[in-house]
Parts: sequence; C-alpha cells; structure tokens
Amino acid sequence: MKRFKEVAYFIGFIGISLAGVLIFVLIPFADVIRRSFMTVMSGEFARFNNYQIVINNQAFRLAVKNTLHFVSVAIPLVAVIGLTAALVLNKIQEIRIIKSLYLFPMAMPTATVVIVWRMFFYQQNFDSLVISYLWKNTGYTIVLWLAGIAGIPNELIEASKVDGANRLQCLIFVKLPCLKGSIYTIVILSFLNSMKIYREAYLVGGSYPKKDIYLLQHTFNNWYVNLEFDKMAAASVLVAIVLFAFILMFQYYSQK
Repeated sequence: MKRFKEVAYFIGFIGISLAGVLIFVLIPFADVIRRSFMTVMSGEFARFNNYQIVINNQAFRLAVKNTLHFVSVAIPLVAVIGLTAALVLNKIQEIRIIKSLYLFPMAMPTATVVIVWRMFFYQQNFDSLVISYLWKNTGYTIVLWLAGIAGIPNELIEASKVDGANRLQCLIFVKLPCLKGSIYTIVILSFLNSMKIYREAYLVGGSYPKKDIYLLQHTFNNWYVNLEFDKMAAASVLVAIVLFAFILMFQYYSQK
C-alpha cells in the first residue's frame, strides 16, 4: 500500500509537469511544424516550398549572419569577463555587500538602458549592441561563476600548490575542470539571453535598423506584421533544429 502511494505521488507530480510541457510547448510546436508545410491562406500542403522561400530570403540570410556574428562575439566575451571578475571578487571577504551592484543592470528596464546608450554612443552599431549585452549580462554571469568557484574543494587547490603549480596552472588544470558544469550552464544561458538583445536593437533602430544589427528577431517581427505565418513557421523549425543541435554538440564536448 505504501509503495502504491509513493508511485501515485510520483505520477501525480510528474504528470502535472508533463501535462504543462505537453500543452504549452510540445503541442504548439507540433502545430508550428504542421503550419510550416502549409500555405497561410488556403491551408494547402506546400511540401518544402516554405523552407525553400525562407532559405533563399535575403533578409533571413542577413539576419542569420548577424545573429551568428553577435553570438560568436558576445558569448566568449561575457564568459571570459565574468570569470575574470569572479576570480577577483572571490578573494573579497564581504562579497555579499557588492552583489547587488553588479546585478543592478538586470533590474533596469530595457527602455531606460536604450536611453543611456544613446547618450554614450553617437551611432548605434554592432559594437554598441555587444557592449549593451555585456553591461546587462556580465553581473549575472559573475554570480554563476562565483557559485561554481565556491564549490571547488580547497583540498584540491592546496594540493596543487604543494605540487608546485602556479596560479595559471592551478586555474587551467584544477579550477576549470571543476567548473565544467558552470561553463555549460553559463554558455547555454548566455546563448539564450543573446536572443533577447532584440529589444535593444528594436528600440534603437526600429523594425528595419542598420544592416549590421538586423537580427533574426527583426525578421520574425516583420513577417508577423505582414501575416506571413508560413515563413515564420518554417524559419522557427530551422532555428529550433540549429539551437537543439548546438546544445547537444556543446553538451557532448563539455562531457568529454
């Protein structure tokens, strides 16, 4: 009887979570996949025509190029800067006092951030977009790095020092291997947060900003305004496949 109750409780808790994922994630995405093979007006089966149109679309290609460029620059920078700052802040005893300071940018509204960057930068271009991303997300990255560093056993660090390792060797061969889980979390979260930089670019340049800051979200927004849901569906499936492949690939290499 006790075993039956435990199984019932387990199914109850898991069932609620699965039902939420099924209703709000899996079923809507399955409908997006279905719509990607249909025409938006008549609902007729269009085979792979929508995917062909999206791939050959110049605006989509430009958005993909700029988004990949932004991700390849912003994520390594925020990870390295956050780790460097965390290593320095980890030596401060009263670290709790200053935590609120480097988390403050995340609490500021996006519109306020845009006004600040307009005051600092005469031209809103790719560099200003990267700086805006770093300013807003570095503090959160520091918190994640500090949590990972705090979990490293002091015995390992002391043993490396006894064996004659200097600070750089201790960092590369002792701390970084212990921070493997933190690296995975930080890269994935930074990758997802990089998708939200659209708000800053949109408030600065509108639906059609300069070419170097025209991102994927601009394309989706313009298609939504024009009611081109078939293109949106096909592009969403393509982007989801790329994101899923990136996460699996990064997870594979992070576990090796």
